[in-house]
Amino acid sequence: MSAALTKLSGLVRSFPSALVGYSGGVDSALLAVVLRRELGRGRMLAVIGRSASYPAAQWAAAQAVAAQFDVPLLELETHELEDPAYVANPTNRCFFCKTELWRRLVPVAQARGLAVVSDGTNADDLREHRPGYAAGRAAGVRSPLAEAGLTKADVRDAARALGLPVWNAPAAPCLSSRVAYGLSITPRRLEQVEQAEAYLRELGVTGDLRVRHHGEGEGARIEVEPRWIPWVTDRLSSVRERFQALGLARVDVDPRGYRRGSLLAERASPERA
Repeated sequence: MSAALTKLSGLVRSFPSALVGYSGGVDSALLAVVLRRELGRGRMLAVIGRSASYPAAQWAAAQAVAAQFDVPLLELETHELEDPAYVANPTNRCFFCKTELWRRLVPVAQARGLAVVSDGTNADDLREHRPGYAAGRAAGVRSPLAEAGLTKADVRDAARALGLPVWNAPAAPCLSSRVAYGLSITPRRLEQVEQAEAYLRELGVTGDLRVRHHGEGEGARIEVEPRWIPWVTDRLSSVRERFQALGLARVDVDPRGYRRGSLLAERASPERA
């Protein structure tokens, strides 16, 4: 094993038992599999919080990994869309989402006698805009990947070494992360984003992809990896037709390509390129 995986395994081996908030992304998937390996099936549980903001494709991937590695799995509903603070979509929206998630998951851990509640935050995440991390800290949630010093690259290397099929999957945060800050989060907007991205995937787009929702009147901006920009641009006529059928009036391809946190940067500097 790599030094990073050895350190992570040693850390979680010290846990009497654990619950992990599990999305199916590479971070939480790695943590879930390592917890299963080190603690055994009876001393850990992976829990998915499901709502309109959770992509169906991510749910399918999460189920597949859990089945492949015999990870005990529980699904429960979360209700962040009933929180006006979340729906208002401020720049700290994730704080309200994670507050709701841990409000549901911590009692599950307590009821089952699981000593540690954990998430998939890695060491790189601590250097980014992560308001949801504060909600986890307030709820007493631990972040073993970050505690063990695993960066995103370490996580992917470890996941690959363990045979996780999602080891190189692009990041897939919740659908709400595609909606421009200040534009209210609604089930319809989340569905528009999910269907728009699913359509681009069906066309063949791989790698990092975001459909940024700026409101039905303004439409959407497509962000893909630079190698895909000419390909999508060549098909923009049919893409626009599909997006308009979803209710997105205008569609553009961002010539700068996919950028992490682009909506936050726009919020800080309102003039859009």
